[in-house]
Amino acid sequence: MASLDDIFKMDCAYLSTFTTKIDTSWGMLFYNENQPNYYDANHAHIQQICDHPKSVIDEVSRFYQDKGIIPRFYLYNVEQLQAFISDAKAAHYRYEEFNSPVQLWNHKIIETEKNSSVTIEKVTEENFHEALEIEGSITEFGGMDTIKKVFREQFNHPAFTHYLLRYEGKACSTACIFIDGDQARLESAATLEAYRGKGLIGAIIQFIQNEIIKREITRFWVFPINETIEKIYQKYGFQTVANLKTGHAYLEGKSIKEIQAG
Repeated sequence: MASLDDIFKMDCAYLSTFTTKIDTSWGMLFYNENQPNYYDANHAHIQQICDHPKSVIDEVSRFYQDKGIIPRFYLYNVEQLQAFISDAKAAHYRYEEFNSPVQLWNHKIIETEKNSSVTIEKVTEENFHEALEIEGSITEFGGMDTIKKVFREQFNHPAFTHYLLRYEGKACSTACIFIDGDQARLESAATLEAYRGKGLIGAIIQFIQNEIIKREITRFWVFPINETIEKIYQKYGFQTVANLKTGHAYLEGKSIKEIQAG
């Protein structure tokens, strides 16, 4: 069974493809000045009790403000970080909590009826903008302004492979895999709203699962953004191995829940 260390190791490997990581005595700093509005690229990661929370909050605030970036924290093991959260609120940070499911594929492909209207291809320079239009239209991902630079960076990175699904010739679904050694992570699974309910996400997931088997990947992860998406992945052999209670403290701007709500 996967441990929290396995989960955080995979997550750090993923984040390090599009942001810079600095290890500290209290956690980690992630930053990318070229993408200042992308939360995952710009936050302090804390999962252990801090001896001097006020000093850490001041340090993080100065670090990001000097770079013109809104300071924010991603907090894990929040039950143990109540003193830190109180000090962050006292420093005028806003705060929200949510559950973050972590799922691992059981390496069993659920057989479904093939749809002759569906074709799946890798994303290349030729179909890049079709895939970008799909991902940029998904409000849960942050919209086009956030996705545009991220998508190009991931597309150019050798650890990512993006896929595009067409239904009756129309580009309408995307997904990608990030590979780190013998592990992989499913990312950016999305379908245009007009084409939802046709089982297209299932088709692209199953296509990718076959690719995972061919590449002899031992662990295939997914981090669904909510319980509804979690249940969809469960239909395709992803089992929930952890449910992390996560905190997000931010000095200004939108909350993650507001972004996901569109």
